[in-house]
Amino acid sequence: MNPNEQKFANMVKENKSTIYTVCYMFSSDEQEVADLFQEVLIRLWNGIDSFDGRSDIKTWIYRVALNTCVTIDKKKQRRRKAQLSMDIDLFNDRSRDTEQARLLHRRISELQPLDRAIVLLWLEDISYDEIASIIVITPKKRLGETLPYSPATKKFHNQ
Repeated sequence: MNPNEQKFANMVKENKSTIYTVCYMFSSDEQEVADLFQEVLIRLWNGIDSFDGRSDIKTWIYRVALNTCVTIDKKKQRRRKAQLSMDIDLFNDRSRDTEQARLLHRRISELQPLDRAIVLLWLEDISYDEIASIIVITPKKRLGETLPYSPATKKFHNQ
């Protein structure tokens, strides 16, 4: 493995759960999540030379993953595919925590892609400034003032 490949492999290893979490928020189908994950890896590999280090590598990874998932989600909505069943072990488990995770996933999946991205990043305990950097908006005064009104951004607008 050459040095660039090793650097990329290490980056993916260190951020695998971040990438997977983003992909999971955009699909409830195990195979589709795997496909999104693979597409994110391809885009990270193709774009790694353009990463200039002005932001944290994790911020760049979030941005690439979110942009990839949002783009694919928009294409999927245009095609209006039938909902596929899900065979992930998480959903076979009936514990209280799993039920809460399932409910949260269902609620988040009803949001628009930008709102989904914001909620995901907020759940990851990322600061508003970093969220703005990842989704490429300006955090003027308060984050909610730069976002269009929607149910997910309601709490920002009411502050």
